[in-house]
Amino acid sequence: MCSDCGSNYSKWQGQCGDCRAWNTLTEFKLGPARGSQAAATGAGGNRVGFSGALGEAQILKDINLDDLPRFSSGAEEFDRVLGGGLVPGSSILIGGNPGAGKSTLLLQTMCHLAASMEALYITGEESLQQVAMRARRLGLATDKLRLMAETSVETIVSAAQQHKPKVLVVDSIQVVHSDELASTAGSVSQVRECAAFLTRYAKQTSTVTFLVGHVTKDGSLAGPKVLEHMIDCSILLEGSDDSRFRTLRGQKNRFGAVNELGVFAMTEQGLREVKNPSAIFLDRSNEPASGSAVMVVWEGTRPLLVEIQALVDDSQLGNPRRVAVGLEQNRLAMLLAVLHRHGGLQVGDQDVFANVVGGVKVLETSADLALLLAIVSSFRDRVLPRDMVIFGEVGLAGEIRPVPNGQERLAEAAKHGFKRAIVPRGNAPKRDIKGMQVTAVSKLTEALEALD
Repeated sequence: MCSDCGSNYSKWQGQCGDCRAWNTLTEFKLGPARGSQAAATGAGGNRVGFSGALGEAQILKDINLDDLPRFSSGAEEFDRVLGGGLVPGSSILIGGNPGAGKSTLLLQTMCHLAASMEALYITGEESLQQVAMRARRLGLATDKLRLMAETSVETIVSAAQQHKPKVLVVDSIQVVHSDELASTAGSVSQVRECAAFLTRYAKQTSTVTFLVGHVTKDGSLAGPKVLEHMIDCSILLEGSDDSRFRTLRGQKNRFGAVNELGVFAMTEQGLREVKNPSAIFLDRSNEPASGSAVMVVWEGTRPLLVEIQALVDDSQLGNPRRVAVGLEQNRLAMLLAVLHRHGGLQVGDQDVFANVVGGVKVLETSADLALLLAIVSSFRDRVLPRDMVIFGEVGLAGEIRPVPNGQERLAEAAKHGFKRAIVPRGNAPKRDIKGMQVTAVSKLTEALEALD
């Protein structure tokens, strides 16, 4: 089985014929079919399942949604990434680098939820004493949460059927194994079957199930690609070792917006949500410096003000360097070509470095104009006004294209005290914004003239 696309083959081969990836085929041993008793019955032999009979088709408008209300996780930033709260029966995969705070975030959430509902935390990588020590260190309420150390998926589901929790955490899916498969825990077959078993249980019993996953060297979730197709929501907890801030980004969500961003700060009392992340990322130096600009990016359902920095310096190498941190490397090279062709600024013999402050990864094109103006500021050694905000997409013909939610971006900038803005002409406000001077541009040359 290919670990990237999930294609099946009767024998091993070097390259997958479907996704064309090399060395991704792993042996997948099929075990005996699961008995229907383990998957379809609960404690005491009571059958658990959907409200309708097995195989019964229903009219779409007749399906009742009143019995599936969302409920809060206890943290607004977490609820935002989830799409407004936890949905009964959903399976959620949370990944992140070691030490990012996955277990801490879930332990805090479970201790909060256990005060009002039945909750079960399964730990497979730590002992019960280790989890208890962390909870005591964080000052969490530990009198209601049920804790269990187990790695057998059959035992986990049996315990869940006995206690009937509304929220279940399995930490982590890579150490869970099924007794019906001969392969070791963490293999493609084990991860796939265990995740499918837990997801099926979550759907049949309306239990919110959190699965903790490891990540690979490139930061993607480890395990077969089909794992991401099984679950309802895939969340990645990111954060650098030299920063106390953590970003929770939704990569897949069947119940809300994708690429929604939640910001947390790691403290001695655990992860604390940051209610106003724009103020954190705009903690700028008091000394004005060239090469710095403020842009407004759209993360999920809200605007976010972020500082972008650029440094242009004489290159000592035959091939000048192009380094982008928090931005797409190829897009930086493309924008430099646009700057040369349509802006008349030649930086082909210069090293260009670009960085998004705060460790935020910008995935949208609204940062194009701010990046180019920051490069021009550094190249000319001219400081941009500190009360200016910039956003807009730059096309290959030098045109400035509008971006979605332009009015909301300007309102967010005005709320933080910005007095000037350079925006695409298509995002120009129909009514004047009190206290803000908006300059609408349609070409790159107009944006450069606005700086003079």
